[in-house]
Parts: sequence; structure tokens; C-alpha cells
Amino acid sequence: MAKPRIFIDGEAGTTGLQIRARLAGRADLELVSIDPAKRKDDAERRRLLNAVDLAVLCLPDEAARAAVALIDDPSVRVLDASTAYRTHPDWVYGLPELTAGQADRIGEARRVSNPGCYPTGALSLLRPLVDDGLLPAATPVSVHAVSGYSGGGRQMVEAFESRGPERIADIHRLYALDLAHKHRDEMRVHSGLAHVPLFTPAVGAFRQGMLVQIPLHLWSLPKSPSGRDLHASLSARYDGQRFVHVMPYDQRPKVLAPEALNGTNLLELFVFDNPAEQTALLVARLDNLGKGASGAAVQNIDLMLGLAGERDYAIARDAALA
Repeated sequence: MAKPRIFIDGEAGTTGLQIRARLAGRADLELVSIDPAKRKDDAERRRLLNAVDLAVLCLPDEAARAAVALIDDPSVRVLDASTAYRTHPDWVYGLPELTAGQADRIGEARRVSNPGCYPTGALSLLRPLVDDGLLPAATPVSVHAVSGYSGGGRQMVEAFESRGPERIADIHRLYALDLAHKHRDEMRVHSGLAHVPLFTPAVGAFRQGMLVQIPLHLWSLPKSPSGRDLHASLSARYDGQRFVHVMPYDQRPKVLAPEALNGTNLLELFVFDNPAEQTALLVARLDNLGKGASGAAVQNIDLMLGLAGERDYAIARDAALA
């Protein structure tokens, strides 16, 4: 039986390079590359996009839409890593753990949109609580997050790591202060919320890693759930999941570092609370280049092609924290 063939359009970018590195050495698939001199040759790109089983798009939004338009062969399946199709009704959202049947839908889909890094953390915390009625759809929700600077792409990486006058020397930088970050609608649509969340992202002076935080006033919710109720909802949703781990309620850490899961496709979920004041803080920890980008892409590639995956990027927690 022939191995499935994969072409990564945009393999020289941050996400493309990471996906290719994660797939390197796999014996159960074949990677097809474009001649570097022809990366901007639409005729050659069209040929390759139509000559594979799966096209993975690691391009800006408009370029991703243009690449999809180049695909004439209906048998070619597409995984898009941009934000272009994340709320499109004809595309399947590529967060396998979102609902009980999401992984199957991804496996059967012709078109899949890889989720964003911030939404991966936020949705993994919000969707079970909305589905279980603990968080009504109309609840006003705030999402605060900090990411490593690799989330800003090659230019931001170069600016943080530069030794020249253009170097970014900030320890912590808030951005998207117009409160209109493009990930908000993705969070609203796939969480089941009725309103877009108030989303305030930040970038820190570390290369990769991410913390996504959602504060809740439990006393304001109709069912007045406790922190243990929230934890039970998350635990039930992700019981047995390979890549998403709900951390023990009775063994919560005093501090959280954003880089602990770097190099893995793991996502950790925490519930912190103050029972006396009926407040809670939900936190997701992940590698923004792992479960937040390339790791999620490889997970979706395996689902779409029916592959088990010869490398296990959900390495043991002990190894991840070593």
C-alpha cells in the first residue's frame, strides 16, 4: 500500500518548520517539498498541491485562501494552520478533544482548520463548562494569556533574539489593546458562548510556552458552582485523553511556569479557587508551538490519514518536567 503523501505549503515558516521536524523520520508517510527557488511559483505550487493526499497550509490568511483556490483535485485533503477558516461552516475545527465526536469528524473531513494557540487553551477550559450548564452561554467571560515570543512569528523571534538596536528588550508586553484580537470570534463560536470574550494577550521574554487564564466569579453564576464542580466537569470531559490532562484538584501548585510543557503536545488544565469568596481561576498550560500549533497539526494529520503516529509527542509528564 502506498504511503500517504504530504506537502507543507509554507514549510519555511515557524509552524511549517516545526511540523516538518515532528514528521521527520516517519516511515508511514512521505513528505513532498518544493524547490526553494520555486516557492513563489504558483504553477509549481498548484502542481504539488494537487499531487498529494494531504496539503498542509502554513501561510498567512489571504495566502491560505489563495492556496485553497489552487487545489482542483477533490481527493486532496487540506489542513490549514491560518485563521482563515476557523469559523467557516464548511471546515471542521481541528481541536480533537473539543467534543466527544470531534476526533471522528476530523478523521472524516476533507477540510480541517488547525486551532489557534490561545483558543486551544481557552476552549478546552470553557466548552465543558458551557456544555454542562455550569457556565451559561450569556456569561461575560474574560481571557488573559501570556505566550512566548515565538508566537509572533519569525520577525518577533528575530527582534527578541537580536543583539542589535532593533532588539525587543521588554520582559512582558501587552498587545491587542484595541480589544479586537482575531482569535476572539474563534473562542466564541467553538465555546458555545453568546458573546465574544474580553481577550487580553501578552508576550513574555521567553521563546515558547503559554498560560491561558480565565477568572470566574462563581457567586454570580446561576448554579453557584464550586471549584470542585468545575474540576469535576473538566475531569469527566477529558478522562482518558492522551494529550489533555486535568491536574489534581488536591495537589495544585503554588506557582505556574509557562515553559514546563515545551517540546510536547500536552495540555494541562488547572482549577484554582477561593471557596470563602466563591471565586475561581481556570488555567491552561501548553507549548504554543506544540499543542498550540505544530503538535496539534501532527495530531490532526494522523487523524486525517488514519495513522497511529510513530513518534509519541505526548511524552510522559516526568520527562516533560525534567
